[in-house]
Amino acid sequence: MDVSAGDQLAIVGRLALAALLGAIIGLERELRGNPAGIRTMALVTLGACLFTEISVLTGAQDRIAAQIVTGIGFIGAGVIFRGGTGMRGITTAATVWGAAAIGMALGRELYVASILGTVLIVVLLYSRPLTRRVEELVSPLDKKLRRDLVEAGIADEKEVRTDD
Repeated sequence: MDVSAGDQLAIVGRLALAALLGAIIGLERELRGNPAGIRTMALVTLGACLFTEISVLTGAQDRIAAQIVTGIGFIGAGVIFRGGTGMRGITTAATVWGAAAIGMALGRELYVASILGTVLIVVLLYSRPLTRRVEELVSPLDKKLRRDLVEAGIADEKEVRTDD
């Protein structure tokens, strides 16, 4: 496999862009005090991009892409914590997964998709106040529906918690 200096410089440029886009994604996580911040997301996007670049050069795109997804799933699982009745880290795990996808897209030279994907990820991460407001509006309806199901005998009280 002989790769010209020009092609290698193009790969390095994509790696730098991957690190930058990952850092942009990680900034939101960093500002919220989450463990997977700027460096983590930059490393995930850069690593996924480099693995994708190598897979293109070696002709093993499918196998390596599948292994990237598996490896990122393993990392994502490591940031999810279950405590009591709740879980923490799911959004961070999903963000790691999305960052890897951005890196893979860059490795396939999908610049527009990578940049717009990054923008969408950041917008979704910053939509937290909106999703909390929707939850506040829907929660009373959900509780009423749960009570109605129990009262109608459709559901057992153990199946439908109404004390939330």
